[in-house]
Amino acid sequence: MVFSSLIFLFFFLPAALFCYYIVPQNFIRVRNAVLLLFSLFFYFYGEPRLIGILIFSILMNYLFGLSMRSTYRKPLLIWCVIANLSLLGVFKYLNFFISSADSLFGLGIPVPDIVMPIGISFYTFQALSYVIDVYRREVPPQHDLFSLALYVSMFPQLIAGPIVRSHDVNVHLAVRKHLFAQFFGGISRFLFGLSIKVLLSTEFAQIADGVFKYAPNELSAAGAWMGAIGYTLQIYFDFSGYSDMAIGLGKMFGFEFLENFNYPYISKSVTEFWRRWHISLSTWFRDYVYIPLGGSRCRLRRTCLNLLIVFALTGLWHGAAWQYVVFGLLHGIILCMERLGLRRALHAQNY
Repeated sequence: MVFSSLIFLFFFLPAALFCYYIVPQNFIRVRNAVLLLFSLFFYFYGEPRLIGILIFSILMNYLFGLSMRSTYRKPLLIWCVIANLSLLGVFKYLNFFISSADSLFGLGIPVPDIVMPIGISFYTFQALSYVIDVYRREVPPQHDLFSLALYVSMFPQLIAGPIVRSHDVNVHLAVRKHLFAQFFGGISRFLFGLSIKVLLSTEFAQIADGVFKYAPNELSAAGAWMGAIGYTLQIYFDFSGYSDMAIGLGKMFGFEFLENFNYPYISKSVTEFWRRWHISLSTWFRDYVYIPLGGSRCRLRRTCLNLLIVFALTGLWHGAAWQYVVFGLLHGIILCMERLGLRRALHAQNY
């Protein structure tokens, strides 16, 4: 089920809002339970066979979160990271790794027929951020299993983000007000995102698909540029539209999700671009991978290595294929070049 589908717009969302708001505002735990049930149904509708993976992830990280106050919290955190990444690796990347090994070494290993659960990248990263934040003592462990389940599986941001951090929603899980201005703002934001997704992204997708169906030697320079620009606008309006809809849906249920896009195509450098594009993903990798690796506190050579590692992983996060790894590495290389002086040269040229 996607936000722009008729079944979501005319059946699921009205039913969720009706059942949610017939519960009195003072019964916030009951409202949370209603939202959790609709979120699980939303996931079940999309992947009936794989809802067990989501529930297993919730239970596993609930127990890991509680264990982060024990004497052995560091080794338990390591096991938590291994367990979550193994789950993600099996369902999202195992086919890619096996097919790549077959191509490189001719091993002939049969590729298993594994279906990737919807939203597994998003809910795995959210669960990991929760446990790591508890380990760092930035948030308390969540003793209410159903509150953690709602945080991990909340349907507005389950399939396309933004990646919500636990410290941003913890207070809203326990106490939140539902104001008419917030609800009306949520409707407006949702309709805006729906409009750019349906009216703009779809149209630019048709342009891009119409160009890319031809072989490269059949395209003129103007045609190739048309396809590239069409695809560039398609992915932006598609992704930002979904983020707008998620933020709007969150407002309807009393949550305030952080912005995920900030006019990325006006950026003057790749560094600035990644501060504006998919902000929740960029900050996740910054806080949980880049800074633990040493960030910018190291020598320039090590800083560049950190950037390459982070952006190779960022590319792989976007998709299980080598072109995504190359995409990430290219961005990492350009960021290293900017660290070496390219950004200053670009800024000087702009002035």
